[in-house]
Amino acid sequence: MPRHRTPRSRLAAVAVAVTAAALLLAGCDDAGGLESAGPTPTAVGPVRLWPELPEISAPPVDYGENHTERVDGIAVPGGDVHAVDPVAVVRADVAAHPDQVTGPDGLSEQTARQIRECGTEPGQCPVLKPYYRDLTGDGRDELIVGITVPEQQTAIRVYMPEKGGLTRIMSDTEAIVGVELAGRDLIVRAVSAGIPGYEYRTVWSWDGQQRAMLPARDEIVHVGSPRPAPDPSADTP
Repeated sequence: MPRHRTPRSRLAAVAVAVTAAALLLAGCDDAGGLESAGPTPTAVGPVRLWPELPEISAPPVDYGENHTERVDGIAVPGGDVHAVDPVAVVRADVAAHPDQVTGPDGLSEQTARQIRECGTEPGQCPVLKPYYRDLTGDGRDELIVGITVPEQQTAIRVYMPEKGGLTRIMSDTEAIVGVELAGRDLIVRAVSAGIPGYEYRTVWSWDGQQRAMLPARDEIVHVGSPRPAPDPSADTP
C-alpha cells in the first residue's frame, strides 16, 4: 500500500504557525508577562482586648459643646465678609465681654486695650491679617482672624455671615506654631507643652448639626528633637 504524504504547502503552514506561537510566547516572557507577587499575607482582623471590662456610665465629653455667639453691632450686607473691617469685628466681640479674660470669650486686659487702640496705635494692634475661606460649604466665605496675645500665644477666631450679621463659630487660643487651610478644614499646629520634639495638630471642621467649627481630629506629631541652646561661652576667645 502506498504511504500518504502531507502536501508541502500544509507543512509550510504548520511550520509558520509553530514559529509564530514560539515568538508570541517569547515576547510574553520578555515584557508584560504575568509574574507571581509571592504568597498573599493572611488578613488579620482587629482583636478586642479585655471584653469583660464594664461599660462607662458617663458619656465622653462632646466636642459639640463648642461655644458660638452672635456678634452685636456688625452688619454684613449681602453676607460678604470681605466688606467688613476685621478689627471692628474683634473690637465688637471683645466689647461684649469686657471682664472676661479666659475661655472662648476672653482676652487679656492688655490685648483688649490694644485692640481698642488699633485706630490710634496701628503698630501695636494685635489683630493679624485676615483670611477668607468657605469653611461651612454654603458658598460664602468665613472671616478667619488671628490675635496675638501675651505669653507667645495666638487666638484664632472664625466668623460666619448669617442673617445679615456675624456669628462666631470658633474660638481657640494656643501657643501656635502654624495655621493651615486644607479644603474646608482649618489645621492648627501648636507647641506640645512638656513633650519636647512634638507638636499638637488639631483639625477643625464644620459640624452642620452643632453649627460650629469643631476639633474633628487631634494628633501628637513628632517633629524632631529640639536643638540645644547655644553655649554663650563657645564664642569667647
